[in-house]
Formats: sequence, C-alpha cells, structure tokens
Amino acid sequence: MNQQPDGYGIVVVGAGPAGMAVAGQFSKNGHRVIIVNRDCKVGGLAEYGIFPSKHRLRTGLQKTYRDILARPNVSYFGNVSVGREKDLTVDELRGLGADAIVFATGAQGTKTIGVEGDDALGVFHAKDLVYHYNQLPGFSERPFDVGQRVAVIGIGDVMIDIAHWLIRYKKVQEVVAVVRRGPAERKYNPKETHSVCSNIDKDALAKEFARIRERLEAVGQNPEQIHTDMVGEFKKCDPAVSGTMMRFRFLSSPRRVLVDAQNRVRALEVENTRLERTGDDTAAKGTGTVDEIRCDSVIFAVGDRVDDTVGLPYKNGMFITNPTPSGHEPDDAWFQVYDEASGKLVDGVFVAGWARKASEGLVGIAKRDGEWCGEVVQRSLANRAPRPARRLDEVHREIQTLLESRRPDAVTKDDLQLLAEIEREEAIKAGIEEFKFPTNRDMLAAIRQRRMLVGGAECAPA
Repeated sequence: MNQQPDGYGIVVVGAGPAGMAVAGQFSKNGHRVIIVNRDCKVGGLAEYGIFPSKHRLRTGLQKTYRDILARPNVSYFGNVSVGREKDLTVDELRGLGADAIVFATGAQGTKTIGVEGDDALGVFHAKDLVYHYNQLPGFSERPFDVGQRVAVIGIGDVMIDIAHWLIRYKKVQEVVAVVRRGPAERKYNPKETHSVCSNIDKDALAKEFARIRERLEAVGQNPEQIHTDMVGEFKKCDPAVSGTMMRFRFLSSPRRVLVDAQNRVRALEVENTRLERTGDDTAAKGTGTVDEIRCDSVIFAVGDRVDDTVGLPYKNGMFITNPTPSGHEPDDAWFQVYDEASGKLVDGVFVAGWARKASEGLVGIAKRDGEWCGEVVQRSLANRAPRPARRLDEVHREIQTLLESRRPDAVTKDDLQLLAEIEREEAIKAGIEEFKFPTNRDMLAAIRQRRMLVGGAECAPA
C-alpha cells in the first residue's frame, strides 16, 4: 500500500456518498485510507437509495467509487459491521493507531410517526421500502404487504419515490399523500413528479383546495395561485401504466392508526390542522376535529435516526458533536464527536453525512458533507506528526487478523471487481440494464465461485 512519507492514515466506517467523499479526498492527497463497510458493496444511499430506473445516475457514481477503490493507498473491508457486539467495536478501531476515524454510517435507525397503532401490521417506514425495491440485502426478501389503498405520510422527494413504486410497479388502487401542513409547504423537486403526475386525480386535487381554502387564506396564502403553480408542475408526465389514483390530503396530522381484529391497518385517523405563522415559516396546529382515511397500509416518510448501537455518544436520535463552534468554515465542531459525560472531544473521531445529520438531503448533500469533513480532519491533523507508513500497514493487517475469526467472508476490493463483472454478465444474459444479487449470501457465493474459476485459469497449463 503506497503512501507519501508525510501522509496520514485514516479509517472510514461506511462507504456511502459521504464516506467515499472522505476516502476520495484523503487518498487523492496521498494519505492512506482503510474503508470498513457494513454492506458488501460500496455506495450506500447511492447504490440502494436511488430509484431503480435512474441507471445513468447510479452507474456514474459507481464508476467514481471504483476509481477511488483502485487507488493503491485505499483498502477495503466489506460485509463488516462496527458497533457493540458486532464484528469490530469503536474501541478496537481506536486502539489500532490510525490518525483519525470517520464514521459515515448513515442513519440506520428509523423514526416512527409516534401515534397509537404505529406498530400495527401494514405500517412501514419509507426507507425500508426504498431499500426493498433497490434490493438491499436484509430488505430485498422481506415481504411488504401494502394492500390496495396506501397512505403515505410526507410531502418530500421520498414520498414521490414511494408513490412512483406503488403506482408504476405495485399498481395499487389508491395512494394518498397525507401532509401536516399545506400545499405551499410541499418539499419535493417538481421534476420528480413526472413519474406520478399521470395518475394524480386532478378533480380530487381541486376539491382538496376548496376544502382547505379558508385555512390557507387565514395566513395570507392565495389558494388559486398555489393550485395553479402546483398543477403547473405536472409536466412531461410519463404515460400511465396503471389505474392507480393518487390524491393529496393537506392540513392533516396523523393521530391514530386504526386496526382490525388481526391488528392490521384499516384506516388512518387524522386531526385537521390550521396554519400558523412562525417568522417566515408556517407551523401546523391542531383544530381538535378528526377524520378517517380508509387504507390498508401506512408508510411514513418522516425522517431517520442514527444507529445508537454503533457505540458513539448518542442523544435524541443523533451522535453528539462538539457544542463549541470553531470559527472555521466549514465548522470543525459539526463533525467532531463529543462526550458529554467527560465534557471532552472523543480524540480523533469524526462523523459525516447522515451519521452527522440524519436525513439531511440526498446523494449530493452527503457527498458535500463528506468533503467538508475531510477538510476538518486534515485541519485537525495539520500539527500532528504522521504515523510511519509501516505502522499504517500494521493497522490494515491487524484489522484483517481480527476479522479472520469473526468475519472470514469480509469482502475485499478485488472481490468487488469480480462481483461487478458477474452482475454485468447477468444483466447482459437477462437483457436488462442492471442486475443485482438480492442477498449477501448470493453475492458471496458468486464471488467464491468466480475466485475458483479465476484461480483455476491462473493455474492451468499454457
């Protein structure tokens, strides 16, 4: 593993857009990077969070990540979990002697809607469904029985993606987007609606605006203009492939999930809300009146939380970072892990991407956050003498030794190259743009088989 004489060595935990941005920046500057990743594949959100039909975007990101992994000063351990009672612990990684550790582990926990009945059969988190239809191992084979009438809570890009899947792939009867605030507060990118706008019930939308008209006018909003603007966004709609009707229910806050005798969802009870000005923004306030939305399932797209089992200081769904601003731009404090019990920074440990701020933006935002974190880490190391290159090679070997008994099927970057070749071949055979093995078991079996074939070819007589 080549490294500049004055280079540093870091461990990056997580290989999504943020982690790969840190790895890319550090390795480009000649430093040694060891990536430890829960999944077999790199990419995280870029691999398993982009809608399946967006092949060009995903393949472009995959090429970027392959180029980073190809650098001689980057090594990779995939299919390895970090945390309490997992393959490696935080304390073990800290004890290996790397100059810094960056946790870019994403937001693996989920927030609930926090209402009665949110544990009923048929209540799902949007992220789990995104992972399901993107074939993330652990989610790809999990059954998601959504029925025919689906309520999706939220008004952002994730809601649109879920509606896309329900309308064009599941072909359900009805999708209702349930929104606490009003149509002026919609958060999705209008360009994303092309996949669903053929199925939006325009008459029902006009009636919905009439229903909430007085509440919009009460805060100075113009219902006619908002309606015109919203409908005007429904351009270049993809041809309808199902009879699904998509509707919106604004100014409605989930209150209870109503269930049948088998604890299956039968309806969502919502409290009607009104808007209240809070500076330049609006907030939803309950009116005390309730309605029921008949549905077979409820999917909530209301954000995520980090995984508290990782073993970093944690509070309120987030890892704790330095409360004292540094004055730099980007602010060092955003990325520095902080231990409230001791009142000190956790030396040499940083967070980036959704591990720093759960659900903040998508791939581009996570990438930028990783680049900022890279700047902060390099600034923190500027006055510290680098470890000898020999010592950094030892860090790699020590991780390898620890994993030999705990995770003998850890995936290397050579394995990833074999896997990519196999999946390309499978896609060609099936006549599709992209093929993915749905489970780690399938991926590991394919890698082992290809290793044997490659090894046999190398040993065969000329």
